Amino acid sequence: MTAISHSTPTTAERPIISVRDLRVLFRTPGGKDPIRAVDGVDFDVQPGETLGIIGESGSGKTSLGRALVSLITPDSGQILHDGLDPTTLRGARFRAHRRDYQIIFQDPSAALDPRMTVLDSVAEPLAIVRAADDAARRREALAMLARVGLPRDLAERYPHQLSGGQKQRVNIARALMLRPKVIVCDEVVAALDVSLRGEILNLFADLQRAFGLTYIFITHDIAVVSHISDRIAVIYLGKLMELGAADAVMGEPLHPYTQALLSAEPLALPAALRPKRRIMLEGEVPNPAAPPSGCRFRTRCPVARPRCASEAPLWREVTPGHSVACHFAEVAGRPQRDAILSTSMQK
Repeated sequence: MTAISHSTPTTAERPIISVRDLRVLFRTPGGKDPIRAVDGVDFDVQPGETLGIIGESGSGKTSLGRALVSLITPDSGQILHDGLDPTTLRGARFRAHRRDYQIIFQDPSAALDPRMTVLDSVAEPLAIVRAADDAARRREALAMLARVGLPRDLAERYPHQLSGGQKQRVNIARALMLRPKVIVCDEVVAALDVSLRGEILNLFADLQRAFGLTYIFITHDIAVVSHISDRIAVIYLGKLMELGAADAVMGEPLHPYTQALLSAEPLALPAALRPKRRIMLEGEVPNPAAPPSGCRFRTRCPVARPRCASEAPLWREVTPGHSVACHFAEVAGRPQRDAILSTSMQK
């Protein structure tokens, strides 16, 4: 993959997305306690930025992404789109607003109607909003297909006649048809061969520069999120654990969960050059309907102490632009933290 050059968002700009104390709950039939998919998160996304959101399966990434584009309604808290609360809009005003906030899903096959041609699928957003006539919509769709790297002869084919990478390019083209400001990318390369991932990620970078897009990039793949993101948010059991510039989170992670994720990442190095130790997390992710007291991560944390069970850590900025929810973040990288970790690492 080629290197991606990011522009650094200025803090003077109004955030294109602001999230405050957001909660998304799912109630199950007969269930006593709701599933806390997202449980009180706060962050901003600046125009033109790529925010990566990373975490294990079941951490709440997808629920958060869908809430950001108003596919699901939060149970409490607030999401502002460029200063506007979309829940205050109704009818045509809401539908017009939603055009600026799009999502691309993980499974490129399931996202396409098997009965529609590629051209019809890409032109469909314009047809829904009744933009231009049929001929103009088809011309615009063909131009967008070319923009995402698909030849014209694929336009009349059906999804089953395309490869996985081609299908995802179709989904990207369709998301761009209404010229959105923000696109949530939900595991968009997870279903693709490794050989195709670099091409798609570089395409996203090219499109961001061409259309001035803002991305929220949801993934469980550390290599992907480090390649594409300006900042990285780490989520666990509905709570943000860490948020900071990509270089800071990858190079100097402050939270034990982030450190464990990074230690598990495969490295393309000879065995003699790889780190000798890996942080091993014990147990499974707890039930999101009945999360642990105090720190959500404490039941699997290699440095947990009694305070972690009795007191939830505050979300705080430890260094400029780098926030974390951990009582012991200040000792990250110091000898005492290293000594604690050494007792929990794989021998």
